[in-house]
Amino acid sequence: MKIDFQALQDAVGGTAAAFRCVTDYQPAGGPGDKVFPPTYEGGRYATEERIDPDTGEKRQCVLLDSVQSQANRMELALLEAHRANRVQLPLLVTRFDQDTLLKRFAVTSLEAPHRVADALFRDSLIDGMIFRRSAKGAVLDTADIRNAAGLFGLCPTALLFGLWDSTGPRGGMGAKFQRAIVSEIIGYDAVEGARTSSRVDPAQIRLGAGPLYENGSESDDAPHWTLRQNHGSKKLGRDGKPSEANHGNVTPGIESGGFTISKATQTTVLSLSTLRRLRFPLDGAVDSGPDIDVAARTTLAALGLAAGALARNDGDLRSRCQLFALQAPVWELLDRPGESPKQFECDSETALAILGEAITEARGKGLPWEGEIALTPSPELVELVRRSQELATASTEEEA
Repeated sequence: MKIDFQALQDAVGGTAAAFRCVTDYQPAGGPGDKVFPPTYEGGRYATEERIDPDTGEKRQCVLLDSVQSQANRMELALLEAHRANRVQLPLLVTRFDQDTLLKRFAVTSLEAPHRVADALFRDSLIDGMIFRRSAKGAVLDTADIRNAAGLFGLCPTALLFGLWDSTGPRGGMGAKFQRAIVSEIIGYDAVEGARTSSRVDPAQIRLGAGPLYENGSESDDAPHWTLRQNHGSKKLGRDGKPSEANHGNVTPGIESGGFTISKATQTTVLSLSTLRRLRFPLDGAVDSGPDIDVAARTTLAALGLAAGALARNDGDLRSRCQLFALQAPVWELLDRPGESPKQFECDSETALAILGEAITEARGKGLPWEGEIALTPSPELVELVRRSQELATASTEEEA
């Protein structure tokens, strides 16, 4: 059956441990098509053996999308829904749109690595004051699991995806909130394959046509290299080959890369037990009211269901790693041990509708729910970004 607001509120207010959604996928190219997992330090893939719960046998697996990456995808899915006016979320936004910058951009609390506690917000201004010294920013100084109302209104996704305020005034003693939702995608029966590379130059530039030399001129009508060897000029790159300027053919090569798998499985768990540890006292009170706690926790649970449903609409993980679901996602409610879990359908439209109801209920109980909060990066932060952009441009030119 389809989940609704009342069913979600009953689950949160009851004793259920978690919602779980397990979905199987195949590559978009079909069974046997190769997929490319993420690579880590040293170009390695995250492979490991796991126990098959049905057979008890070991199966070789490869990580296709990590918990951290899945969290980022869910946050970006929520951001897109916010921008499309499908839901209105509290959101910090600091805009780097100053004239001195080579590249202009904005960062939101749904994109920053440390969410609301990120250094980009810490070093930005609100109404001319450093954010962390303002009334809104000071919420982070006193936030903990027994006092989460302020953070709920400022950045509820921090309570859902986790937060460690390690860059704030208390350093490593800053506020910590564990993840309430975790998700990952694993490929089973993973067999590593080979990856080839080559390039054919349509201009058929040959090795002997060089060497190329660095062009010290800044003329707008000349490339960064020249065929003329002036006094003191150096060969381009290591040896002046045309390939140093990305001209010429690339010799076909082969190396390890990509995997074939029997299937991919995405497992998402939304922990109601974690949410029940959070308390939401209002107006400086020491204790919180049970109805207020349930309203806030239900909103966070609805936010998690919406994030999971929205992110499942996009199986394109990276280049050559697009997955397609083999079945519609079903959420199971893990409630009474020994009993079969209740099963719920929850597409993105249903999840967003429930989230809207939950937000209305929470605000009606007096819980804070901010809109977009505009910040301005401090002059020092703008200058730091400007210098970094100039260094990046110079480094690109040198590498070219």
